[in-house]
Amino acid sequence: MNPSFPERALSVFPGGVNSPVRAFRSVGGTMLVARRAHGPWLETEDGRRFVDFCMSFGPLILGHAHPEVVAAVTRAAANGTSYALTTAAEIELGETIREAIPTIEKIRLVNSGTEACMTAIRLARAATGRNKILKFSGCYHGHADGLLVRAGSGVAGLAAATSAGIPPSLVQETLVARFNHIEDVERIMGEYGRDVAGIIFEPIPANVGLLEPEPGFWTAVHRIAKSHGALVIWDEVITGFRLTWGSCRALEPETPPPDLICLGKIIGGGLPVGAVGGRSAVMELLAPLGPVYQAGTLSGNPVAVAAGLATLRVLRRELPYDRLAQQTREYLAALRALANEAGVEVALRHRGSIWSVFFTPHAPKCFEDIPPIHAERFRIAFHQLLREGVYLPPSAYEVAFMSTAHTEDVLESTLPAWRHAFEALGNATTRGDVHA
Repeated sequence: MNPSFPERALSVFPGGVNSPVRAFRSVGGTMLVARRAHGPWLETEDGRRFVDFCMSFGPLILGHAHPEVVAAVTRAAANGTSYALTTAAEIELGETIREAIPTIEKIRLVNSGTEACMTAIRLARAATGRNKILKFSGCYHGHADGLLVRAGSGVAGLAAATSAGIPPSLVQETLVARFNHIEDVERIMGEYGRDVAGIIFEPIPANVGLLEPEPGFWTAVHRIAKSHGALVIWDEVITGFRLTWGSCRALEPETPPPDLICLGKIIGGGLPVGAVGGRSAVMELLAPLGPVYQAGTLSGNPVAVAAGLATLRVLRRELPYDRLAQQTREYLAALRALANEAGVEVALRHRGSIWSVFFTPHAPKCFEDIPPIHAERFRIAFHQLLREGVYLPPSAYEVAFMSTAHTEDVLESTLPAWRHAFEALGNATTRGDVHA
């Protein structure tokens, strides 16, 4: 008998995957191998069909294989897949982003969110002549060495690496505070501020479930950073063009603008793209104008740029943000009613079309507020949903996404699966399989 696709993947890739969360290690069970997807639907090689709420972890705000995106990619690929030269489409994408986010004066396209954040950090260090970076626990900025850290045991301060292979000397240049705890920022900057090049954070963290910034938090971080001469870097790889047209700062325009913004996901329309943009004085430190080196053979790749431009054109034309937010709000209200019927405690949170389910009595303010039992409860719900054709991101600490392809009928069809998931969780709690 021929080996299955998961077995074949395990034989050739470490853990069977090329990005760890796909391996299902945090939820258990057998990884999925995709065959095709269209609209809100995802099909696997073993013939199953799911309503997809992962949506490639965020970039597919228009759903899978949107016809305008597919057509744009097809046209671009027919003309050539890589030139290592600037193209007219590249210029248009940069202009479109700059028009949508006026605080971006210059922009550099890269290949991923990781590259964008790595470049932003390098720019901050060059601009200030300092080495240390302050980040927040639970905010993920890609797998660059100095950013793949967290606060040990939930204590704010000097970080510990969350990956092997990162030199301790490099990790010591990264400081960590708890999100929404401005007192952590004040204390750490009071002690290390003269050495801090920049503060980087997701303005709306979406890598430990969805966290909501306390009122005034963005402005307070900006004030403290500027009082110590540090740059402010917003990681909007997930939130950029997801919650509104442009940066999520448009939701609170009174907030002072960051010096640099990192983008990704939606600006690539599902293909590999990232970008860092900001004030000209900082951005022009990049080579070939300045001493900060950054390069990429495939940066501004014409096929990826075509996908991103097509996505942005649809978003600018249709501006679906209010409709998506309302749809997400109504969907979560239905889930809350089902959870109440089953006697299951959940905290449901959303910003626009980003949403998450916390199996806790209260929504957390920061990463440290999330109890370990949440992951155990999520695992039970995840597999019950999977059995009934609903696919959530395979981790208790990822967020889910609504797209314009998730119609009312599609969403309605998922409610029986959620009812059974909450019932399964309630039964497991009654049996003592998980704690109440």
